[in-house]
Amino acid sequence: MASNQFPYLLSEGRIGSMTLRNRIAVTAMGVSLSEPDGTVGERLIAYHEEQARGGAGLIISGVTGVAWPVGAVSINQTAISDDRFLPGLQELTRRVHTHGAKIAAQLHHGGLVAAHSAFAYGEPLWAPGFPPNPKGNFTDYFLMEELAGMQGLPVPQIKVLEKSDIDLVVRQFAEAARRARQAGFDGIEIHGGHGYLLSSFISPYSNKRTDEYGGPLENRARLALEVIRAVRAEVGPDFPVWMKIDSREVGKEGAITIDLAKDLARLVERAGADAITVTAYHETGNGKLHSQSHTPQIEAWNLEATAQIRSAVSIPVIGSGRVEPEVADRAIGKSELDFIAMGRKLLADPHLPAKLTRGAPDEVRPCIYCYTCISAIYMGEVVRCAVNPDLGFESRCRKSAGAAPQAPQAGRIAVVGGGPGGMEAARRLAARGRKVTLIEKSDRLGGTLRFASLAYEPNERILNWLRRQVAEAGIDVRLSTEATPELLAGLGVETVLVATGAVRDMPPLPGSDLEHVYSGDDMRNMMLGETTSELKRKTSLFSRMATKIGAATGASANLSLVRKATRTWMPLADEIAIIGGELVGLELAEFLVERGRKVHVIDEAPRMGKGLMLVRRMRMLAELAEHGVGLHAGASDIAITKNHVTFTDASGENRSVRAGHVIVARGAHGDTSLAEAIEAAGMKVHVFGDATGVSYIEGAMRGAADAVAQVCGLEPARAKQGELTHG
Repeated sequence: MASNQFPYLLSEGRIGSMTLRNRIAVTAMGVSLSEPDGTVGERLIAYHEEQARGGAGLIISGVTGVAWPVGAVSINQTAISDDRFLPGLQELTRRVHTHGAKIAAQLHHGGLVAAHSAFAYGEPLWAPGFPPNPKGNFTDYFLMEELAGMQGLPVPQIKVLEKSDIDLVVRQFAEAARRARQAGFDGIEIHGGHGYLLSSFISPYSNKRTDEYGGPLENRARLALEVIRAVRAEVGPDFPVWMKIDSREVGKEGAITIDLAKDLARLVERAGADAITVTAYHETGNGKLHSQSHTPQIEAWNLEATAQIRSAVSIPVIGSGRVEPEVADRAIGKSELDFIAMGRKLLADPHLPAKLTRGAPDEVRPCIYCYTCISAIYMGEVVRCAVNPDLGFESRCRKSAGAAPQAPQAGRIAVVGGGPGGMEAARRLAARGRKVTLIEKSDRLGGTLRFASLAYEPNERILNWLRRQVAEAGIDVRLSTEATPELLAGLGVETVLVATGAVRDMPPLPGSDLEHVYSGDDMRNMMLGETTSELKRKTSLFSRMATKIGAATGASANLSLVRKATRTWMPLADEIAIIGGELVGLELAEFLVERGRKVHVIDEAPRMGKGLMLVRRMRMLAELAEHGVGLHAGASDIAITKNHVTFTDASGENRSVRAGHVIVARGAHGDTSLAEAIEAAGMKVHVFGDATGVSYIEGAMRGAADAVAQVCGLEPARAKQGELTHG
């Protein structure tokens, strides 16, 4: 029954002969959770089963290779190129159907994008012709350690398709469709976007052929339309079949446009498709555009184009691209689209549909759009999520959830540190029925996540979610309390989880003791209305009074209000230098430049952005440069004077930038001294998160899951990093 809050989104829908319980689909994503030989194993099955259990109407299993290993785009990609893959696929559909969801196979050939096929199997890249050279090089945004992992990879060869090759591709799609139906899938999505093989023929940018597969759109789309017809002939008239197409190719001249996409949609409908999924692609050499097409940073970025395509056809249209449930519901109600395919949101919380259905949207664990998930795939790893440490380990976690708790079980547990790791650990322990005391030395929960939320608004969503979870779990929370071995012993605690975060010392830079030089902690305290002896020394009486008033009225606790107020006034100079080009320094630069400051970021590392996932890093560095931020990587001999920061740049030239204030956003390191003292007092201790070394939100959440699993005698929710990397 549809929720009154989402009457359209949660209503039944149809694609061809298939009826879906709601309009929420899991978008097809390459998550690298199948086995190295292309077969479907327990890991992928459990991942999709959790989505079915979570209430999705339709699951589209991503990048299922029709010619595997030819056309493979990632490690551990699902294959459907041979009958030997049927048993795993059949078990997948059986388990999904147990929970009332429908599942479709996305038939896929990577074409020019199939780098993994080239690197791992020595296969050439199949293409309509030799592609234009990309404009730009997105590897400029890779860290040096990331580039090192790419050394020695072969240069992919291009195979320009002849007619016999094209005929083979059509047969491969048709045979894969037969296997999909035989395996129990409820429908088929043919991937015709993202620069993959069919898309590369459709696009005038990459297809310069002069035969019957080149020239006007009808010819360039011929391969895609032949695939639709061959698939239809194989599965019959009543089996749901649809195609995913690009609404445009961003940043490419003479490429797919919205008008071309509308014409293509009409051809796809006439060829017999039951629906169309709308996505987008981009110029791959432009780093910023990797988050401005199929996985956009801008909310609802592709909805206008989706609505235009919907107006051009009479079959259902599936939209996607960072669309909030409220926005999707309105768009469906206005017939601008018929279904919404969610990706990142359902990685963060696969139970989002069920929570919306029961009228509990506040219970949905929010995505923070940090691009951990897609960046992991880019780097040849299995999918991860910064806020959902159980992603990819659903089978292990499901067993743990149903397992009888093992010793040690008796006794109270304390969690020290009220940041994201501490809150996550406390709520997980409470869910296991444990008596938990959460101790935080400040007067609010959140830790450094509060300041991170000020600089990057989506972080506030997970902060608020964790706070609600802790409150609703009835956890004993002790704020403004210093955890000591004596206090813990007095509480009768036997086991302590320590998540006290990192220590942020001021590094020994020349001039770092000057009054206009702030540490990262100074900035955090000032923005959040907290006073320290260092801030008293460095700030004016007016600034100190404003801080006190903000704290006394509660205004500084309202991050949204602080974000708004700081656009009008901040006790900072117009010209600011930030020393440190990792995540904290770059987010701070973004925050300051949005408030009219002239900013320079200076770092000794040869590449900036450590701590930011690749796709978000590419966008942030590009946007900072666009806004005039000076980005000085590879600096040496950094020194601070009264009005300047001097350094030697990467080319060896002496540089000086004006700075009325200097913020040193580096020097953070782990600190296990409290954990060691507690252990020396005879208590069992588990330490995790930034206390063991800076690992940001993802490390805090993953560490919490592992620590709780160990305390409760369960299999860890997450594997070690090595297993994560190598799949």
